[in-house]
Amino acid sequence: MNFPRKLCSGFFMDGKFYVIGGMSSHIDCLTCGEEYNIETRSWRRIENMYPGRDEVNNSWSVVKRLPVRADSSYSWGLAFKACGNSLLVIGARGHGGHDDGVIVLHSWNPVEGNRDGQEWNVLDVKARTDAFVYNCAVMGC
Repeated sequence: MNFPRKLCSGFFMDGKFYVIGGMSSHIDCLTCGEEYNIETRSWRRIENMYPGRDEVNNSWSVVKRLPVRADSSYSWGLAFKACGNSLLVIGARGHGGHDDGVIVLHSWNPVEGNRDGQEWNVLDVKARTDAFVYNCAVMGC
């Protein structure tokens, strides 16, 4: 990679390996990502990688505002997973660095968009819990 980072996430997409988010030091959070091309064995930095990718135009744009708190911990403590044609997001319901002890599981299908005013579907709510997602695995969709 071009930039050292910790507390980041990685995934394979379209034959390339991506690393997103994380921190470069104990106070500096990263919004850039990096793409590793297996064929050329080279890394490419992608600025502001948090938006969505338009595969046809190879460009990035904002897709959807997150339905859960992602501000107080720089998205640490938040889980996400592609599931079929939908995106699952799991995280605390509170805002502005305050949680109310509730974790919510949301889904959103980008193909359906905002049909009927629906932005995110609430699939489940877990109350009276530590509102920080430590380790999360989605086993099947």
